[in-house]
Amino acid sequence: MPGTDSDDRQHRCVLPFEALPTEVRLLRRAAAMQLGRWGVPAVSDAVQLAVTELATNVIKHVGEGSPATLILEWKRERLRVEVHDKSSSLPSLGTTDCSAECGRGLHMLAAMAVDWGTAVTALGKEVWCEIGLGPESVCRRLERAVLMLESYQRVDGAPRNGPVRRGEAGFRETAVELIADLLHWTASCGFDPDDVLDQAQMHFEATPGIAA
Repeated sequence: MPGTDSDDRQHRCVLPFEALPTEVRLLRRAAAMQLGRWGVPAVSDAVQLAVTELATNVIKHVGEGSPATLILEWKRERLRVEVHDKSSSLPSLGTTDCSAECGRGLHMLAAMAVDWGTAVTALGKEVWCEIGLGPESVCRRLERAVLMLESYQRVDGAPRNGPVRRGEAGFRETAVELIADLLHWTASCGFDPDDVLDQAQMHFEATPGIAA
């Protein structure tokens, strides 16, 4: 699995690979080593998870053994992870059944990434996500959490249990309710709630400035 690394100013690494389970393990290892060389190992777990999900989707939905390319690019406070393949069929969160493995992977990417997306290329498509490396990531996650909690407190336009419960105490109660409902949803889709909690904990600990 050869790779090329550009000069320090661009911080870009290109890794061609074949869509095989054994290659996914090698890609994870190569990504971790590259982050170490760049001096940003704190996001290694999150980036390795993104690499796993993106590469595994190529295996499942393009075909085992298909040629593909992983690109890692460090852009200021973000680490961009791209996987290119030769299929022009774009995945979508909005049209994916919750029981589908590709939907699970995309939801995980959307939850942990600062941003993500898909694009048609000249040879097929790319699926990418960006992992925050600094305060921007923390602020984005906190803002997203507050918006989600405020939205969750309302059902059909009305407060869930009286007025919107702002502040730490109110949001704490709402967060517990939200997590419980998400675990019910997880179980109804056939996923292991404990596994999802473990992965969420890993994302939390991989975010600089949040975990102790």
